[in-house]
Amino acid sequence: MGVFAGILIGALVGILHNKYCDTEFKGVLSIYSGHRFVAILAIPSAMILGALAAEFWPIAQNGITAMANGIRSLGNAGFLIYGFMERILIPTGLHHLVYTPFLYTELGGTATIAGETIHGARNIYFAEMADPSVAVLSSTVNWDARGLAKMFGLMGAALAMYVTAKKEKKAMAKAILVPAAFTSFLLGVTEPLEFAFLFTAPILFVLHAVLAGTGMMLLNIFGVHAIGANGVIDFLLYNLPLGTTKSNWPMFILVGLIMFAAYFIIFRFLILKMNLKTPGREEGAAVSLKPAAAGTAKSGTAAAPGTNSSPLGETIVTALGGSENIESVDNCYTRLRLVLKNPEAVNEEVLKETGSKGVIKSGNNVQVVYGLNVKSVRDQVDKRLGGLNYENI
Repeated sequence: MGVFAGILIGALVGILHNKYCDTEFKGVLSIYSGHRFVAILAIPSAMILGALAAEFWPIAQNGITAMANGIRSLGNAGFLIYGFMERILIPTGLHHLVYTPFLYTELGGTATIAGETIHGARNIYFAEMADPSVAVLSSTVNWDARGLAKMFGLMGAALAMYVTAKKEKKAMAKAILVPAAFTSFLLGVTEPLEFAFLFTAPILFVLHAVLAGTGMMLLNIFGVHAIGANGVIDFLLYNLPLGTTKSNWPMFILVGLIMFAAYFIIFRFLILKMNLKTPGREEGAAVSLKPAAAGTAKSGTAAAPGTNSSPLGETIVTALGGSENIESVDNCYTRLRLVLKNPEAVNEEVLKETGSKGVIKSGNNVQVVYGLNVKSVRDQVDKRLGGLNYENI
């Protein structure tokens, strides 16, 4: 069950915590009150969940296996569908349900290498890399060629978004797109760049998923057998030592350049034709992401409680319903994570003017997507809130 089991356990503990964290006992049992009581309940509850999973998960797993077998049986078209599904599920975090069976089970191929039977695309190419008697990597390596879109496709998308940005906002667009593009190209971490257009232009994300699958199909059609799971660092370390015969990596680059051009031309056309609000094309004036000088605040507003309050922090806190509406502030790699008393008080249009790419609500939990600059945004929000520790989770 992998990551999905962790999601279930997390949800279970969250439910138990919300329901029983305020439970109080008297006398000798008082030591088991509150959070301790939640921990006591979580252990047997998790055991029950595990027993139930033994019954329902085989049904889900059979469905996943049937889907994977169907994809594999379609030949070149199967690579297109596989690549499309792997990308389209990125926002949900469930993309691993697509590629994991191909990388580590017989769905990704079976090969006998050095007298040992190996299952799974990734296991096969690691074994072939280590065996000098293998002259050419197997074509099963293409089930792990997800790096094509990461290294080349998204670079074309980023360039298209930059050249179509409004003249007065190109600097802002560059500040967002360049770091995100390099993160994708070097390391294969695509979320900062994909989230730059996922919420404002979802049709581009669907197109991105289609093109990602198309690229993987082309690799199989052209007989490319280079390793390309993530960014360019992995690509160079895995392929160059093998040589161009065992790993025909120059062909991977050639297909990548074709995909770069395809992404750029199609993204640019659709952005201009449909007037999509990609970075640098949003309505309204851009808000500076740089902190203001100490003690300053937005014109026409009261000075913030913090000694280093900034216009950006003031604007974001106001758009979130004011400091009295904020119970908790945290951040992850690309998102500002908050717990609000009244999520309906959020002004999403104002947040977009501050550089937000989207707002996700789930009960009182609100996530505001900013990208790689989220730490700077979090710092300015904290200063506006008076430098207090609002992270109470």
